[in-house]
Amino acid sequence: MNRLEGKVALVTGASRGIGAAIVARFLAEGARVMATDVLPAPPDRDGDRADFATLDVTDAAQWAAAVAATEQRFGRLDCLVNNAGIIRFSRFDDLDEAMMRQIIDVNLIGTMLGCHAAIPALERAGGGSIINMSSADGISGANSLTAYCASKFGVRGFTKALALELGPRRIRVNSIHPGGILTEMANPTNIPRHLYDRGYWIYPAQRSGDPADVAAAAAYLASDDAAYCIGTELSVDGGLNAGHYYMTMPGAPRNPTA
Repeated sequence: MNRLEGKVALVTGASRGIGAAIVARFLAEGARVMATDVLPAPPDRDGDRADFATLDVTDAAQWAAAVAATEQRFGRLDCLVNNAGIIRFSRFDDLDEAMMRQIIDVNLIGTMLGCHAAIPALERAGGGSIINMSSADGISGANSLTAYCASKFGVRGFTKALALELGPRRIRVNSIHPGGILTEMANPTNIPRHLYDRGYWIYPAQRSGDPADVAAAAAYLASDDAAYCIGTELSVDGGLNAGHYYMTMPGAPRNPTA
């Protein structure tokens, strides 16, 4: 632990789910954290090392204010975690233009605006780390998630291009690709865990993941242990994108409901 001692991070979408887990893990690792969200602030974890700012990631002015508040509060910015995102489960036919634009604006444009706002602060700190939250659905497609997949494929490509530009400026840019993580956003109908996990029998892990699993990956990429990771795609998906099973052949999992 304490791999992030002395570092300052700004985390978006931090009031619940993966974002809240990232804040908790970063604090446990010794970092100081500016948690941000459009949702209300979560309970205060550490008044000396954590603060909260309201941030709509689609608003460039709010981004500038959040970065400035971070530097004012903690004196520097070493790590940006672009975690904020939205998801809509729907047939493509049923998505209207407003829904499509909202998903792209929050997931992709919000990430781009965050990077744009944070780069000068990261350079003032002598370099640092940007972690962009893509998805397992940013590596392969998924039904009911057409616009979401488009946004997360975009984050994936943007991360690689930006990594090339910022690497020589001592800023590492990497992406995390969660899949099957049990959060309020991914489980809007609040299906109990033991029932929710039944939907993941086709994953090698045979279960859904926890926000803490993604937080551990983010802590690694933010730390000096990942000093040679630039443009890396780190999958935290229980093996979803490892390949596919031939269900009638040896080595395939058994359907627990069969």
